[in-house]
Amino acid sequence: MIFETHAHYEDEAFDEDRKELLDSLPKNNIEYVVNISSSIETVDKSIDLAKNYEYIYAAVGIHPGETAHMDEDRFSWLKDRAMHKKVVAIGEIGLDYYWDTPDRDTQKKWFARQMEMAKELSLPLVIHSRDAANDTFNMMKEAKAEELGAIIHCFGYGVEQARQYLNMGFYLGIGGVVTFTNGRKLKEVVEYAPLEQLVLETDCPYLSPVPYRGKRNSSLNLPYIAKEIARIKNIDYDTVIHITNENAKKFYFNERNINGQTRKS
Repeated sequence: MIFETHAHYEDEAFDEDRKELLDSLPKNNIEYVVNISSSIETVDKSIDLAKNYEYIYAAVGIHPGETAHMDEDRFSWLKDRAMHKKVVAIGEIGLDYYWDTPDRDTQKKWFARQMEMAKELSLPLVIHSRDAANDTFNMMKEAKAEELGAIIHCFGYGVEQARQYLNMGFYLGIGGVVTFTNGRKLKEVVEYAPLEQLVLETDCPYLSPVPYRGKRNSSLNLPYIAKEIARIKNIDYDTVIHITNENAKKFYFNERNINGQTRKS
Protein backbone atom coordinates (compact mmCIF):
# COMPACT_ATOMS: atom_id res chain seq x y z
CA MET A 1 0.00 0.00 0.00
CA ILE A 2 1.18 3.50 -0.93
CA PHE A 3 1.22 6.57 1.33
CA GLU A 4 0.56 9.88 -0.45
CA THR A 5 2.24 12.49 1.73
CA HIS A 6 1.33 15.68 -0.13
CA ALA A 7 -1.83 16.35 -2.15
CA HIS A 8 -4.16 19.27 -2.83
CA TYR A 9 -7.51 17.60 -3.50
CA GLU A 10 -9.39 20.74 -2.47
CA ASP A 11 -8.08 22.35 -5.67
CA GLU A 12 -10.65 23.36 -8.30
CA ALA A 13 -8.91 21.04 -10.77
CA PHE A 14 -10.80 18.21 -9.01
CA ASP A 15 -14.22 19.88 -8.87
CA GLU A 16 -15.76 17.73 -11.62
CA ASP A 17 -14.74 14.29 -10.34
CA ARG A 18 -13.36 14.69 -6.81
CA LYS A 19 -15.62 12.13 -5.12
CA GLU A 20 -15.16 9.53 -7.84
CA LEU A 21 -11.39 9.94 -7.79
CA LEU A 22 -11.05 9.88 -4.00
CA ASP A 23 -13.36 6.86 -3.72
CA SER A 24 -11.09 5.02 -6.17
CA LEU A 25 -7.86 5.50 -4.23
CA PRO A 26 -8.11 2.57 -1.77
CA LYS A 27 -8.99 0.26 -4.66
CA ASN A 28 -5.75 1.34 -6.31
CA ASN A 29 -3.49 0.60 -3.32
CA ILE A 30 -3.41 4.15 -1.93
CA GLU A 31 -3.60 3.54 1.82
CA TYR A 32 -3.43 7.10 3.17
CA VAL A 33 -3.44 10.66 1.84
CA VAL A 34 -2.42 13.84 3.62
CA ASN A 35 -4.13 16.85 2.07
CA ILE A 36 -1.99 19.93 2.55
CA SER A 37 -3.42 23.40 2.94
CA SER A 38 -1.58 26.42 1.61
CA SER A 39 -3.89 29.40 2.20
CA ILE A 40 -6.60 30.65 4.53
CA GLU A 41 -9.20 29.39 2.05
CA THR A 42 -7.81 25.86 1.84
CA VAL A 43 -7.47 25.14 5.57
CA ASP A 44 -11.11 24.28 6.22
CA LYS A 45 -11.40 22.55 2.84
CA SER A 46 -8.51 20.25 3.79
CA ILE A 47 -10.02 19.50 7.19
CA ASP A 48 -13.41 18.80 5.59
CA LEU A 49 -11.82 16.24 3.28
CA ALA A 50 -10.21 14.59 6.30
CA LYS A 51 -13.56 14.51 8.08
CA ASN A 52 -15.29 12.90 5.10
CA TYR A 53 -12.71 10.21 4.26
CA GLU A 54 -11.27 7.86 6.84
CA TYR A 55 -8.00 7.50 4.92
CA ILE A 56 -7.43 11.25 4.41
CA TYR A 57 -5.66 13.45 6.96
CA ALA A 58 -4.88 17.15 6.84
CA ALA A 59 -1.98 19.51 7.34
CA VAL A 60 -2.75 23.16 8.01
CA GLY A 61 -0.47 26.08 7.31
CA ILE A 62 0.01 29.17 5.21
CA HIS A 63 2.27 28.97 2.15
CA PRO A 64 4.95 31.69 2.07
CA GLY A 65 3.32 33.24 -0.99
CA GLU A 66 0.10 33.71 0.99
CA THR A 67 1.59 35.22 4.15
CA ALA A 68 0.71 38.80 3.16
CA HIS A 69 -2.84 37.91 4.24
CA MET A 70 -1.78 36.90 7.75
CA ASP A 71 -2.43 38.88 10.91
CA GLU A 72 -2.83 38.01 14.59
CA ASP A 73 -6.52 37.19 14.31
CA ARG A 74 -5.95 34.83 11.40
CA PHE A 75 -3.00 33.28 13.19
CA SER A 76 -5.18 32.57 16.23
CA TRP A 77 -7.82 31.09 13.92
CA LEU A 78 -5.18 28.90 12.26
CA LYS A 79 -3.96 27.60 15.60
CA ASP A 80 -7.50 26.63 16.53
CA ARG A 81 -7.92 24.71 13.27
CA ALA A 82 -4.59 22.97 13.84
CA MET A 83 -6.00 21.36 16.97
CA HIS A 84 -8.43 19.20 14.99
CA LYS A 85 -7.87 15.50 15.66
CA LYS A 86 -7.21 14.71 11.97
CA VAL A 87 -4.60 17.43 11.52
CA VAL A 88 -1.23 15.68 11.55
CA ALA A 89 1.20 18.46 10.58
CA ILE A 90 1.72 22.18 10.09
CA GLY A 91 2.24 22.95 6.42
CA GLU A 92 2.97 23.82 3.89
CA ILE A 93 5.04 26.62 5.36
CA GLY A 94 8.43 28.05 4.54
CA LEU A 95 10.12 30.48 2.16
CA ASP A 96 9.76 31.11 -1.57
CA TYR A 97 12.30 33.44 -3.15
CA TYR A 98 11.46 32.31 -6.69
CA TRP A 99 8.28 34.41 -6.78
CA ASP A 100 9.71 36.61 -4.01
CA THR A 101 6.33 37.91 -2.92
CA PRO A 102 5.42 39.09 -0.37
CA ASP A 103 8.67 40.61 0.86
CA ARG A 104 11.13 38.27 2.53
CA ASP A 105 10.72 39.76 5.99
CA THR A 106 6.99 38.98 5.90
CA GLN A 107 7.66 35.42 4.73
CA LYS A 108 10.25 34.93 7.48
CA LYS A 109 7.99 36.34 10.19
CA TRP A 110 5.13 33.94 9.51
CA PHE A 111 7.44 31.00 8.85
CA ALA A 112 8.93 31.51 12.32
CA ARG A 113 5.53 32.00 13.93
CA GLN A 114 4.12 28.85 12.36
CA MET A 115 7.12 26.83 13.50
CA GLU A 116 6.51 28.16 17.02
CA MET A 117 2.88 27.09 16.74
CA ALA A 118 3.92 23.62 15.61
CA LYS A 119 6.15 23.32 18.66
CA GLU A 120 3.30 24.38 20.97
CA LEU A 121 1.03 21.74 19.41
CA SER A 122 3.72 19.05 19.07
CA LEU A 123 3.15 18.72 15.34
CA PRO A 124 5.77 18.10 12.64
CA LEU A 125 6.40 20.42 9.70
CA VAL A 126 5.79 20.23 5.96
CA ILE A 127 8.24 22.69 4.42
CA HIS A 128 8.02 24.62 1.16
CA SER A 129 11.40 26.01 0.15
CA ARG A 130 12.17 27.40 -3.29
CA ASP A 131 15.35 29.31 -4.12
CA ALA A 132 15.75 29.87 -0.38
CA ALA A 133 17.92 26.97 0.74
CA ASN A 134 20.19 28.78 3.18
CA ASP A 135 17.55 30.91 4.88
CA THR A 136 15.16 27.95 5.19
CA PHE A 137 17.83 25.74 6.72
CA ASN A 138 19.10 28.44 9.08
CA MET A 139 15.60 29.32 10.31
CA MET A 140 14.75 25.68 10.87
CA LYS A 141 17.99 25.17 12.76
CA GLU A 142 17.34 28.26 14.89
CA ALA A 143 13.82 26.98 15.65
CA LYS A 144 15.22 23.54 16.56
CA ALA A 145 12.91 22.00 13.98
CA GLU A 146 14.69 18.66 14.39
CA GLU A 147 12.76 18.30 17.66
CA LEU A 148 9.52 18.25 15.64
CA GLY A 149 10.56 16.54 12.41
CA ALA A 150 9.98 17.81 8.89
CA ILE A 151 9.37 16.81 5.31
CA ILE A 152 11.12 19.08 2.83
CA HIS A 153 8.34 19.02 0.25
CA CYS A 154 9.10 18.77 -3.48
CA PHE A 155 12.81 18.76 -2.73
CA GLY A 156 14.52 20.84 -5.38
CA TYR A 157 18.05 21.44 -4.18
CA GLY A 158 21.27 19.51 -4.74
CA VAL A 159 23.09 16.82 -2.80
CA GLU A 160 24.92 19.28 -0.55
CA GLN A 161 21.68 20.84 0.68
CA ALA A 162 20.11 17.41 0.96
CA ARG A 163 22.96 16.32 3.22
CA GLN A 164 22.24 19.22 5.60
CA TYR A 165 18.56 18.33 5.91
CA LEU A 166 19.18 14.60 6.13
CA ASN A 167 21.73 15.13 8.89
CA MET A 168 19.01 16.88 10.90
CA GLY A 169 16.83 13.78 10.53
CA PHE A 170 14.38 15.28 8.05
CA TYR A 171 12.60 13.51 5.21
CA LEU A 172 12.74 14.54 1.57
CA GLY A 173 9.49 14.57 -0.41
CA ILE A 174 10.04 13.01 -3.84
CA GLY A 175 7.51 13.69 -6.60
CA GLY A 176 7.07 13.63 -10.34
CA VAL A 177 10.14 15.73 -11.13
CA VAL A 178 12.32 12.68 -10.44
CA THR A 179 10.91 11.12 -13.64
CA PHE A 180 11.73 14.14 -15.85
CA THR A 181 14.65 13.91 -18.26
CA ASN A 182 15.80 17.29 -16.93
CA GLY A 183 15.44 16.12 -13.32
CA ARG A 184 19.10 15.10 -13.04
CA LYS A 185 19.71 17.00 -9.81
CA LEU A 186 16.84 15.27 -8.02
CA LYS A 187 17.92 11.89 -9.38
CA GLU A 188 21.35 12.48 -7.82
CA VAL A 189 19.71 13.36 -4.49
CA VAL A 190 17.60 10.18 -4.59
CA GLU A 191 20.70 8.12 -5.32
CA TYR A 192 22.50 9.73 -2.38
CA ALA A 193 19.75 9.81 0.24
CA PRO A 194 18.90 6.81 2.43
CA LEU A 195 15.58 5.27 1.41
CA GLU A 196 14.65 5.50 5.10
CA GLN A 197 14.48 9.31 4.70
CA LEU A 198 12.42 9.52 1.52
CA VAL A 199 8.65 9.81 1.19
CA LEU A 200 6.40 9.75 -1.87
CA GLU A 201 4.28 12.72 -2.88
CA THR A 202 2.47 14.06 -5.92
CA ASP A 203 1.69 17.71 -5.07
CA CYS A 204 -1.37 16.99 -7.20
CA PRO A 205 -2.88 18.44 -9.29
CA TYR A 206 0.61 19.68 -10.17
CA LEU A 207 3.85 18.05 -11.36
CA SER A 208 2.57 14.87 -13.00
CA PRO A 209 5.31 12.31 -13.61
CA VAL A 210 6.27 10.97 -17.02
CA PRO A 211 4.31 9.69 -18.99
CA TYR A 212 1.60 12.15 -17.86
CA ARG A 213 3.74 15.27 -17.59
CA GLY A 214 1.65 18.37 -18.29
CA LYS A 215 -1.63 16.69 -17.36
CA ARG A 216 -3.55 16.80 -14.09
CA ASN A 217 -1.77 14.80 -11.44
CA SER A 218 -3.30 12.48 -8.82
CA SER A 219 -2.20 9.90 -6.27
CA LEU A 220 -2.84 7.23 -8.90
CA ASN A 221 0.47 8.29 -10.47
CA LEU A 222 2.59 7.52 -7.41
CA PRO A 223 3.74 4.14 -8.80
CA TYR A 224 5.63 5.94 -11.57
CA ILE A 225 7.58 7.89 -8.94
CA ALA A 226 8.28 4.76 -6.90
CA LYS A 227 9.45 2.87 -10.00
CA GLU A 228 11.93 5.62 -10.85
CA ILE A 229 13.28 5.65 -7.30
CA ALA A 230 13.68 1.87 -7.51
CA ARG A 231 15.54 2.21 -10.81
CA ILE A 232 17.87 4.93 -9.51
CA LYS A 233 18.69 3.05 -6.30
CA ASN A 234 18.80 -0.36 -8.01
CA ILE A 235 16.31 -1.91 -5.59
CA ASP A 236 12.95 -3.52 -6.17
CA TYR A 237 9.73 -1.56 -6.41
CA ASP A 238 8.04 -3.31 -3.48
CA THR A 239 10.90 -2.27 -1.19
CA VAL A 240 10.42 1.38 -2.17
CA ILE A 241 6.67 1.17 -1.50
CA HIS A 242 7.13 -0.57 1.85
CA ILE A 243 9.89 1.64 3.25
CA THR A 244 8.38 4.95 2.11
CA ASN A 245 5.04 3.87 3.57
CA GLU A 246 6.69 3.12 6.90
CA ASN A 247 8.56 6.44 6.78
CA ALA A 248 5.34 8.40 6.25
CA LYS A 249 3.55 6.58 9.07
CA LYS A 250 6.42 7.28 11.46
CA PHE A 251 6.32 10.93 10.49
CA TYR A 252 2.57 11.60 10.47
CA PHE A 253 1.13 8.95 12.77
CA ASN A 254 3.46 8.89 15.72
CA GLU A 255 1.95 8.76 19.19
CA ARG A 256 2.52 12.49 19.69
CA ASN A 257 0.18 13.37 16.80
CA ILE A 258 -2.55 10.79 17.28
CA ASN A 259 -2.85 10.87 21.06
CA GLY A 260 -1.58 14.35 21.85
CA GLN A 261 -3.54 16.27 24.42
CA THR A 262 -4.00 19.13 21.96
CA ARG A 263 -6.17 17.05 19.59
CA LYS A 264 -9.87 17.80 19.44
CA SER A 265 -12.83 16.70 17.33
